[in-house]
Amino acid sequence: MKKHQIILASSLIFALLFYNESVGVNLAIFGLVLTGFICYFFQDRFTDRSHLILVVTSVLSCLAFAWYGDFASFLALAMSILFLQFKTQESKLKIIQIFPLVFLNAFASVGRIFMFNQWLPEKKIHNDFAKKLVAFFVIPAIFIGLFFIVYSFGSNHFSSLFTDYTLDIDIVQLLLISILGFYISFSFWNYWVPDLSYEKNAMLDNDFDNIAEIKNQSTFSFLDIDFERKSGEITLVLLNIMLLVFIATYNYEQFFEVVKNPNLSADTHERVNSVIFSIIMAVGLILFYFKGGFNFDKKAANLKKLAKIWIVLNGLLIASTFIKNSEYIAVQGLTYKRLGVYAFLILAIIGLVFVFLKITKQKTNAYLANQMVWYFYGTVLLCSFVNWGNLITNYNISVNKCAEPIFLTSLNFNDEARREYFSKNNLDGGNAEIVREEMIQNYQSAGFLSKALYYEFLKK
Repeated sequence: MKKHQIILASSLIFALLFYNESVGVNLAIFGLVLTGFICYFFQDRFTDRSHLILVVTSVLSCLAFAWYGDFASFLALAMSILFLQFKTQESKLKIIQIFPLVFLNAFASVGRIFMFNQWLPEKKIHNDFAKKLVAFFVIPAIFIGLFFIVYSFGSNHFSSLFTDYTLDIDIVQLLLISILGFYISFSFWNYWVPDLSYEKNAMLDNDFDNIAEIKNQSTFSFLDIDFERKSGEITLVLLNIMLLVFIATYNYEQFFEVVKNPNLSADTHERVNSVIFSIIMAVGLILFYFKGGFNFDKKAANLKKLAKIWIVLNGLLIASTFIKNSEYIAVQGLTYKRLGVYAFLILAIIGLVFVFLKITKQKTNAYLANQMVWYFYGTVLLCSFVNWGNLITNYNISVNKCAEPIFLTSLNFNDEARREYFSKNNLDGGNAEIVREEMIQNYQSAGFLSKALYYEFLKK
């Protein structure tokens, strides 16, 4: 099947799935169709294990969205299918390029649709085709139309066979859905990769390919390499000392100082936020100094040691934050934000490990980005597969922490545990609970394609 045929087929399937329906199982089915098309029509391009893994994660993400229908599962579905398509069609490009390309094509596709010569096959219309069109279609259509008019005047029943009915179709909605389906299908199957992406792709390699050129390359034109190296050493010495002091004061405030503070939650989040920014800036500092020449500078041994100490100290800061977050959960209970802190801290630890490997193995800055994009994708998949709302609800109820009715009602996909807990303790979530139950009823009464299957297994 040619590209334009795949685009039209995908557009038709999209229109059939989404006409007169809201987003639900239909999006999961459409995702499975796209995955199936990629596997069938481009199976010859499946060259390594990552293709098979992406096929599996795409299918699982589609099933997760069919079950939950929330933003996390939608993000996992979109990333999985886009990663699979990009890995199949543009195997030589680094996967991180997909993010700017998706943004670029969101606008470029609007104009490229009208460049018909780029995606429609060129076919010359010969005289034989014109003859067939006139002989097999135009002439019969004219005679049928004329005789239909004559026979309609002679018989009301004959006329009613063709006139006494109306099509129950919302033409405007069908047209809009068809346009949207065509736009999505066109952008997916006929996306544009500018030449710049291929030209600059080498800059995203994990290894340096011009070591001789960058060995004695300084960052600032007004400083030679020796002054810059010494500047880096002084900077890292001072930062390591400051970080040691910060770790000491941070841990003292967190674990030893007894303060009665009514804004404990806000203060804790503020401290965690400071740690998050600290880690981001720490990684940025290392990438700044080891983006080029210092990776291969034999005189930069002290700079590398100081950088590794800096990484280890940031790892200790993450560990203490991890412990404090766990203690905070034990006292206050689980929330989405506190789970999010765990996710960030785990990603931060993984990032620091790869920064450490970048220095020891003399890798490029792009090495870190290339590795972390896959771990971020894995985090999105994990978020989409696990019922975090139900986990939070069961944990908080079991420890009797943060189990207020309004809070539990605000959590997603915890309805069985919430209903049981409210029933046993005669609790009422107020208006929030009423809205929640109405939403469940709407999902259960919706057509199959608009459903989130999770709600089908809840008692009415």
